[in-house]
Amino acid sequence: MSDLFASIDPPESEPGPDDATRPLADRLRPRDLTEVVGQDHLLGPTGPIGRMLAANRLSSMILWGPPGCGKTTIARLLAKGTKLAFQPLSAVFSGVADLRKAFDIAAKRRRAGQGTLLFVDEIHRFNRAQQDGFLPYVEDGTVILVGATTENPSFELNAALLSRSQVMVLRRLDDAALEQLLQRTEAAAGRPLPLTDEARAALRAMADGDGRHILTLAEEVISLTPPPKAPLDPAGLAGVVQRRAPVYDKDREGHYNLISAVHKSLRGSDPDAALYWTSRMLDGGESPAYLLRRLTRFAVEDIGMADPQALQTAIATWETYDRLGSPEGDLAIAMLVIYLGTAPKSNAAYKAHGEALRAARATGSLMPPMHILNAPTRMMKDLGYGKDYAYDHNAEDGFSGQNYFPDDMPREQFYRPVERGFEREISKRLAYWQKLRDKKSAAEENEP
Repeated sequence: MSDLFASIDPPESEPGPDDATRPLADRLRPRDLTEVVGQDHLLGPTGPIGRMLAANRLSSMILWGPPGCGKTTIARLLAKGTKLAFQPLSAVFSGVADLRKAFDIAAKRRRAGQGTLLFVDEIHRFNRAQQDGFLPYVEDGTVILVGATTENPSFELNAALLSRSQVMVLRRLDDAALEQLLQRTEAAAGRPLPLTDEARAALRAMADGDGRHILTLAEEVISLTPPPKAPLDPAGLAGVVQRRAPVYDKDREGHYNLISAVHKSLRGSDPDAALYWTSRMLDGGESPAYLLRRLTRFAVEDIGMADPQALQTAIATWETYDRLGSPEGDLAIAMLVIYLGTAPKSNAAYKAHGEALRAARATGSLMPPMHILNAPTRMMKDLGYGKDYAYDHNAEDGFSGQNYFPDDMPREQFYRPVERGFEREISKRLAYWQKLRDKKSAAEENEP
């Protein structure tokens, strides 16, 4: 039997002579679910996985979470806790033939009286047809499927597979969980990490919520030869280890989550939060052109006529970035974010456009009223085109008050400005013109 399909159980033996050659993250791998940090909402007595184990009834599940949060470890320990054979499979290196072998081996185990926990890492990398192949074996209990993914299952996995599994959302490790891992490192080494409190906090920040990475960083620090004469400060730490690259895929869910955070922070008039999320995107490698397009869209949709200058500022920023590039142009983006975040907000123009579009589609091909049609020919004049048109510049107050809607369509109000920013002034103008319109209408009614 290939090693790929050998039943693998979590290590139970005491450290051996080759233990020193194993990475610290492997040596400190939890041997019990109680040792897993940062996932108490799932593994605790009231958590869904905790309740399954207490009832000794494990169902198929998808473990969704960022790198280094414990997905593989949890799967191994679930197999151990339920006396199931642990069958690992990576979607990166496996195909249909590998899946068939895994299912055949699981079927043989089942006939022998043992169940199988099939752990599929990066399960989202299997295509739709391959995912469908799991269904009959999950349904008849040949395997308990535990899939691991860093991508949103609702986007990447078949609805049929999701309906047969529970999605467990794992969290990135918070500061307290990362500190626990540092303390375990010190206990294993028998000495403290040579870091000041500030450097220790910087080390946790460098890990960016990844438990595996913080153990790798801690191993580098604890193994310094010769040991530093004094604890390292943040600058000294930066000279020893490298910061983890932020988790950011420009075509995946993280991309959409962050741009959503930018938009909602701006809409909520919080320029500081918007600057943070924008910086996260730029630091993760996002295209500045994409960000500028979305910021321009925000100026139109969420500020609109409350500050018409916002759109001009967005376009000017875009042109500025095209001329300067990065890093100088990044400051222009920051200035735009601050401008948009502090500008008055209104979606009145956006809503007016939607309402007018719905009305246009509902009313079909209604003609404009005759008095506002041009009459370039004699025949058109004889038909009444342009008759009784009032030239507004000749009217008192520069406003004729005529009707410009189709004759068979009642007048509607699509644009309703808010009492914020420049739209407050627009609201006054519209109210003034409506007053003149009402005055003209009353005068026409009183004519003999």
